[in-house]
Amino acid sequence: MPALVFLGGAVVTEVGGTLCLRLSDGFTRPWPSLGVLAGYVVSILLFSRITGAGLPLGVAYGILTGCGLAAATLLSLFVFGEPVSLAQADGILLIAAGVAALQRPGPETAS
Repeated sequence: MPALVFLGGAVVTEVGGTLCLRLSDGFTRPWPSLGVLAGYVVSILLFSRITGAGLPLGVAYGILTGCGLAAATLLSLFVFGEPVSLAQADGILLIAAGVAALQRPGPETAS
């Protein structure tokens, strides 16, 4: 369970950093630029705790990027008024399906 808490925190801070990236105006605005740095650094630190807690790297990274993409897209729609096309929405659904597939146990391999 702690790995999932760290993963949720990593997603939130990564998305926060990404939204600040949009607000930083090419790193010309200091506070949003600091938010980018803080968000990404904290996200990486939390992600390192996830991989150390036993969650497989592929699954953890798939969840981080998939949830981050979906959250950033939806938040940019509501916060910045950026349009989301049907193709983009379909792509997000396909990514979600891929993340779900990564979590399914595969057949045992002989070593």
